[in-house]
Amino acid sequence: MTETLIPSTAPPALNGHASAAPAGAVPLHKPATTPEPPATDLDDREPDGGRSVPVDPADLPGPGITTETRRPIVPGWLRSRVDALATARHVVDRALYTAGYHGLRCPVYAARLAGYAPRGAARLVVRTGRWVWDTEAAPLRAGAVKRDDAEEYLRLSRQRDHRVRTRGLVAAVAAVFGAGLALTLYVMAPGWLAVVASAGVLLLGWLGQTKDNPVVGPAVVRTELAKLTADIVLRALGAIGNDKINRALAKGGEGIKFTAPITRDGPGYRADVDLPYGVTAEDVMEKRKALASGLRRKLGCVWPAPDPAEHEGRLVLWVGDRPMNETAKPAWPLAKSGQVDLFRPVVFGNDQRMRDVSVTLMFASVVVGSIPRMGKTFLMRLLLLIAALDPRAELHAFDFKGTGDFGALETVCHRYRAGEEDEDIEYVVASLRELKDELRRRAKVIKSLPRSVCPESKVTSALANDKRHRLHPIVVALDECQIAFEHAEHGAEIEAICTDLVKRGPALGIVAMFGTQRPDAKSLPTGISANAVLRFCLKVMGQPANDMVLGTSMYKAGYRATMFSRSDRGICWMAGEGDEPRIVSSAFVDAPAAERIVLRARKVREEYGNVTGHAVGQEPEKAGPEHDVLADVLAVVAPDEEKVWGERIAARLAELRPDVYAGWEASTVTAALKPHGVKAGDVWGTTDDGKGTTRRGFTRADIAAAVTRRDSKRVAN
Repeated sequence: MTETLIPSTAPPALNGHASAAPAGAVPLHKPATTPEPPATDLDDREPDGGRSVPVDPADLPGPGITTETRRPIVPGWLRSRVDALATARHVVDRALYTAGYHGLRCPVYAARLAGYAPRGAARLVVRTGRWVWDTEAAPLRAGAVKRDDAEEYLRLSRQRDHRVRTRGLVAAVAAVFGAGLALTLYVMAPGWLAVVASAGVLLLGWLGQTKDNPVVGPAVVRTELAKLTADIVLRALGAIGNDKINRALAKGGEGIKFTAPITRDGPGYRADVDLPYGVTAEDVMEKRKALASGLRRKLGCVWPAPDPAEHEGRLVLWVGDRPMNETAKPAWPLAKSGQVDLFRPVVFGNDQRMRDVSVTLMFASVVVGSIPRMGKTFLMRLLLLIAALDPRAELHAFDFKGTGDFGALETVCHRYRAGEEDEDIEYVVASLRELKDELRRRAKVIKSLPRSVCPESKVTSALANDKRHRLHPIVVALDECQIAFEHAEHGAEIEAICTDLVKRGPALGIVAMFGTQRPDAKSLPTGISANAVLRFCLKVMGQPANDMVLGTSMYKAGYRATMFSRSDRGICWMAGEGDEPRIVSSAFVDAPAAERIVLRARKVREEYGNVTGHAVGQEPEKAGPEHDVLADVLAVVAPDEEKVWGERIAARLAELRPDVYAGWEASTVTAALKPHGVKAGDVWGTTDDGKGTTRRGFTRADIAAAVTRRDSKRVAN
């Protein structure tokens, strides 16, 4: 084997060419006419006094680490209760269906077989005659005649004569005794005769049916899918157009290694592949359509993914028997019974293999994004149903689309509203102000509790059970949240409160959920999207929307919700639960089923004593703090200040009305003033330590002009 060597440390020749290499140095792939490269300063650091040494020394010790993966003794479908039940259900269902199908058609089968009985009798007579006269050996005798082989012909003739005598005798005895037996049955046992005759007629009919039109056809017509094999996987990988994969598969290439046998995994196959060097699983994921074409499967059947426990070149290819949206999903475990502890994982859907997928809502904020009609609102309603089944939880459901998609939850909601009219927005603002006050109260309670009761300075399930502290879970959901955030008058305040809920709420037992069909920085403010833990991205149309929901660079990493088709309703990428994003199909709960679940939740809540607010007809107090943003901003900017930074305006507003402007930032002030025609610009100023710099701010004259315009319009109206 040729060794790769470190170049020699010989000094360069006086004529500018390198001196000859010492004996024993064998450079790799070096042409005979190529001059030796000149020595470099790096060569002086060689430890061998100028001699070339191997780059891969034979005595180099290995890391001493050996990894092993034990294959399960019991197959996966037997270890999974869901898979085992699904297999048993399929077998039983198939048997019952087949029995019912043929049982209903038995009279038709009998009539058709009776009609074929004469033909069957004729075929039986003909076949019996051929057997008696040994017609099957006739071609052999004819061949002996053609060859003029007298000896062979005579031997075959003697054999035929012997067979005809024996078979003729058997046929004659059968005919005589058969007729006698039939006569005896007719005289002595006429009931038996009917049964035997009927069976005989059906048997003759079976012999008389045609091969192309059998009397009894299959109850289930099956179209067999090709079993996934290594050759099919390699063919598909070669079809995605990756140059490195094609070179590996070409003659003389290093090939592609399967790290484990292809196995059945749920309703499909799993293949574990080590891709060529330099190729990652994400490279294959982004070519999913071409991969599906190479596998000759529908797009919804093919799900390539990385293996988080292995290196970046390990591909886990799962190929389903049917598309994910056509596979029968297990029933949602909470559909008919059960309660929830929001501090623990709760099943809310299934992955491609139809295994249960759980989510933990506490200590997290939630973002759900998709284009319209892909199941975003159904998913948010499902998460609210989960919350409703925890009798301690307080629900706030706001549907700005106005279609009443959360209507089934109305009887268990502390605050509920559907619509985008001014009175609806004012209701939501009043509710959010209550939540802001509750957030502050909870922070004080947590701070006052001893370490023995609250060791981690956050709400726990035990604290939520203690009604004295009133630290029960609170879940607030805003569907089509862009409508609220873009509201001209209250949008900035709603954004500020919601941002505070996302940042501080999880530790204080408050879960905030936001759904939008237009995921962008305007519809989903950065302060919310950047701090949300749980992210659900159904189908979107491009990279910006994908990364706005799932997180920065998720599209580049291969987690692309753009790959879903229009028929993939309810299927999404879920990030935040576990180390890696995963594909999930949420449980389908329609409106009638949701109402039944809510009835059960209401009963449990009544027993627990947690039916409050809107559920008992109590509305939020509308006597919230009255404020005029324009007038307040003008009040905190002194007449002698020509321009002021936005962050300083936010701080002064918080001092002026802490109950209204607490938590406001420069971006919040910008959003609040923009609808009034006041735009931010670069403002030179001095920091607290005396350094001069430029930041975004406002001109006092612009604010005063906006107040004048607004007041003039009010007078005119």
